[in-house]
Amino acid sequence: MFVKSRPLSRRRLLRGMLNGGAVAVGLPVLDCFLNGNGTAFASTKTPLPTRFGTWFWGLGMNKHAFIPKITGADFDLPEEIASLKDIKHHLNLFTRFSIPTDGNPNLCHYSGWVALRCGATPSGRSDLPGESLDLPIARAIGGGTPFRMLNFAATGNPRDSYSFHGANATNPPEISAVEVYRKLFGTGFADPNAGEFAPDPATMVRKSVLSGVLEESKDLSKHLGAGDRERLDRHFTAVRELEGRLALQLEKPPPAPACRIPPEIPEEIPSGLDVRFVEQRHQAMTDLLVMALACNQTKVFNMLYSNSASSLTREGLANVHHNITHEELIDDELGIQVESSRFLREAFQAFAYFVAALASQPEGDGNLLDRMLVYAHSDNESAKTHELQGTPMFTVGNAGGLLKTGLHIDGGGDVATRLGYTVQRLMGLSIGEWGAGSLRTSKVISEILA
Repeated sequence: MFVKSRPLSRRRLLRGMLNGGAVAVGLPVLDCFLNGNGTAFASTKTPLPTRFGTWFWGLGMNKHAFIPKITGADFDLPEEIASLKDIKHHLNLFTRFSIPTDGNPNLCHYSGWVALRCGATPSGRSDLPGESLDLPIARAIGGGTPFRMLNFAATGNPRDSYSFHGANATNPPEISAVEVYRKLFGTGFADPNAGEFAPDPATMVRKSVLSGVLEESKDLSKHLGAGDRERLDRHFTAVRELEGRLALQLEKPPPAPACRIPPEIPEEIPSGLDVRFVEQRHQAMTDLLVMALACNQTKVFNMLYSNSASSLTREGLANVHHNITHEELIDDELGIQVESSRFLREAFQAFAYFVAALASQPEGDGNLLDRMLVYAHSDNESAKTHELQGTPMFTVGNAGGLLKTGLHIDGGGDVATRLGYTVQRLMGLSIGEWGAGSLRTSKVISEILA
């Protein structure tokens, strides 16, 4: 419920004066604009890593073709993840970690990824019971770059984002490689290695717009309910981040020797979920992300290859991946769903490309992965049965020397949130525990700590 002492228009702008000129800032979608139905991570002295990211793929794995027989170092790579051979030394694989639901329903292709992102299982499909772990990490390490965080969806679907503040507050992803290029390297990009630097006068005018409407924003807050005040605060946080980005554009960026402006992407990749186009989108976005990191455009990112109920398809198939996981028979000899496993193998080939691209980008006396931690996971173990007791997870990179890599860790049924907690602690967050109910943990996964 919200207080509504006077009618507010959804077209209302906050208006004020700045340097003698009129300025205006638009508002986000607030409850009061809608009808009743709303039809709208141990402290350490070792230097911390400077970058963090996530990578997601949908529909889990076929355990008979995915789970290595060997734990620890020198683990084997079964058929489904054979494509990880050349980058195995950069990663750790985590299997047989569980996601208890504490009486909440196992919401197919939803409960798992929500729990791994925020430490709690949802009570319903509209429930996101906390913020995703990338957000506090971004607040801790994401400053000093034009973009505090970048989100990408290789599916091309603007709804495919697993970065969220809570219900109805998801961070939208970039879905076009062409638009990503323009955003990162188009107008406003300052080459950190250029000899000369001259700030754009227009940027100076735009930089402090928010201050011009501060008083009216305070007045507006008095007339809003708690939900709308929270939305308005998030809106102004985004505006402040924009102001911070503009402020950075007024200063010569620090040198980044590895930065090279990539070639412009000439045309859009065809839309749709044919695996060929998704792979092309993923490769293009990966290549742009690598150079965005090298050019200090961001320190935090989320990359989505396929969503949790993947509708990827390919020429000649009458069905999409998700439906195949439920309708395809398990091969008696192999113990797997062959066609479903083919889609997953293609996802892991894309993951191998992603990791190799980060590893092949020189930086200082090493490469990007030397100062990075990537947390990768899916939504369940077996998509056919929506099993949550062994949802596969990876870490990539050594986080500035804090992590061992090349290990297979068998969780033995322990809670999967131990990895999310470990990740957040490694990134410098001072939290004593993480998660809710049976997922609450204060135990790092010490086997991977250097």
